[in-house]
Amino acid sequence: MDVHNAFLHGDLSKEVYMRLPPGFGKGHPGMVCQLHKSLYGLKQASGCWFSKLTAALKRYGFVQSYADYSLFTMCKDVFQLHVLVYVDLIIFENDSAAISKFKQYLSSFFHMKDLGVLKYFLGVEIARSHEGLFLSQQKYALDIVFEAGLLGARPVAFPMEQNHRLGISTSPLLQDVERFRRLVGRLLYLSFTRPDLTYVVQVIYLFLHAPRQDQWVAALQIADLFTKSLGWKQFEFLLRKLSIQDFHAST
Repeated sequence: MDVHNAFLHGDLSKEVYMRLPPGFGKGHPGMVCQLHKSLYGLKQASGCWFSKLTAALKRYGFVQSYADYSLFTMCKDVFQLHVLVYVDLIIFENDSAAISKFKQYLSSFFHMKDLGVLKYFLGVEIARSHEGLFLSQQKYALDIVFEAGLLGARPVAFPMEQNHRLGISTSPLLQDVERFRRLVGRLLYLSFTRPDLTYVVQVIYLFLHAPRQDQWVAALQIADLFTKSLGWKQFEFLLRKLSIQDFHAST
């Protein structure tokens, strides 16, 4: 569900003043107005909104996770309800009857729009079938390939060379360090649906401080892997060798 104008719902706990909007206060130079509600653009707007939403969720009976403050859970004898919050987007999971009742509760506090079944969230495409969930980051992977300039490159067979010596590389230091860090960060997020790449991404992650040319080439080799579709051999490795249950990757 999406909350309309979410930041306008927040209550300010400190005094905040603003200049009068155009058309107000003519003849009274220097006059200001005090805000009681948050506005978009205030540095505390997101915090005020999240505090108000958190209070509403806790009143309903949810418990906030200590590991991830955006995750709320409710456990009853007959159902479990999980709620994930990302700014003004709220994702529900589990019991449908409990979700319907909870939607009515939230709608009594905030103006909300039901976006239906979750299909796309933060770069992850989501599809459902009788066999379970299908998670894909194909579009996200193609964006990485495009940004790295690898659209016309020949696909590699392996994400990293065996017996690599990246840790003792003496190649020149990279001039554009931020580009390397950005690529590694995106590959790290991409490994969410490709656990078979977790190790190689963690290897290049070790060189964020002062990356060298060889380490940049190694990062490009991982990205180059996504210039071709995932074949059945890779699926078989994910499902059998890594013993992943109810997991499908398409990147």
